[in-house]
Amino acid sequence: MVTLAPKRYEHPWRPPAGIPPQLILESSEEAPAAARAYAREFVEYALDDPDPEHLYDVALVVSELVTNSVRYGTGPRDSMLVVLEADDARTRIEVHDTVRRRPQIKPENTDSRRGRGLHIVGTLATWGTETRPGGQGKYVWAEVPGR
Repeated sequence: MVTLAPKRYEHPWRPPAGIPPQLILESSEEAPAAARAYAREFVEYALDDPDPEHLYDVALVVSELVTNSVRYGTGPRDSMLVVLEADDARTRIEVHDTVRRRPQIKPENTDSRRGRGLHIVGTLATWGTETRPGGQGKYVWAEVPGR
């Protein structure tokens, strides 16, 4: 009887070192917290010595955009894509989802616990929306300036 050792597969490529610039999340109540943790880790990896306030601002903007996507841009069992890019000048955030409807800034209402997300994003970042290629939904982007 001959026993063969398992074959080893060697790949000519290696995944890039560090944290990937994209994260796919299931639309759920846990998605904003997961996106915040991912964004902080990504920025800490991408920048040599990120300012703590910048990290906080990026995490807050990501959280607000992902929360909006969960509430208004996805359905049950849908997913969303979070894309990040960071340099010393700014951190760019994109949240892609399957719904084409664009987010709307609601009038300020101090009695409501909801509806402040885009006001917060607008205070911390420049933001906008674009249609995804092929018309399959939209993405909301924001750029948080570096410090």
